[in-house]
Amino acid sequence: MNTAGMSEDVPGSLASAEMVEVEPGRLLLFTTWFDRSDPDRPLFDPDTEGILHSRLLFCVSDDEGASWGKWQEISTPGLTGCASTGPVMKWSDGRIAFAFESFKEFDDPAPARHGAWLLVSSDGGRSFESPWLVARDPEDRVYYWDQRLCCRQEKGAFSGLFWTHDRSAQSDLKVHLLHGSLDESGTGAKQQPAATAIPGQIAAPAVTDDGRLIAFVVDRGDPGTMSFWESEDDGQSWPREKKRIIHLHDGEITEDEIIDNPKAHD
Repeated sequence: MNTAGMSEDVPGSLASAEMVEVEPGRLLLFTTWFDRSDPDRPLFDPDTEGILHSRLLFCVSDDEGASWGKWQEISTPGLTGCASTGPVMKWSDGRIAFAFESFKEFDDPAPARHGAWLLVSSDGGRSFESPWLVARDPEDRVYYWDQRLCCRQEKGAFSGLFWTHDRSAQSDLKVHLLHGSLDESGTGAKQQPAATAIPGQIAAPAVTDDGRLIAFVVDRGDPGTMSFWESEDDGQSWPREKKRIIHLHDGEITEDEIIDNPKAHD
């Protein structure tokens, strides 16, 4: 695609699509655009760990998706290597929050610095506040990748799960969890994500009507699985006996494996 409506005309590709209805009939569609002017460049630079030059874009429909306006760029001053990371949150007071992460760009030799952020709008996407920091290790030794967030009942409150990676050890940690609120601080979350007992990488939370916290987790271990985990105490504990495997890589799930067997899958 080309960056319609921008000052440049550069070949590029879209990496995701997240949509939210901000007002009756008014839809916002968010995406990440990557520069593909050099078709031989991969998305990720294995030498510098940077990613292709990117932009965060959105467009608007005021007729329930029958037609769409031009792509518009959302400014993220001082942040590079930006890419969207999951669904848009919307609270009962009308606020929305678009999740993204920042990293570094292709060919950048500087040390990597990763952050998880939100772009918040209180007027249906007509304007966005400065990026709100969800999670970043102050020593840049731990990466909180691929945040997935869900709204809580309280206005501005959310829960988030993170694929968490120890850079110095070059290994994944347990999935980390954060409970936060846009109203607790003007610039970002007060606390750092905390480790859960859940192994895996990408993880998405949801809150049930009766208050249970559910985690859908992709675990690339051996064997690779996709599973549901359940917590009845807001993420303080995740009983192994309540884990439900819904996909087993390169294999079929038996009746016994639907409820996870710790001896079979560590």
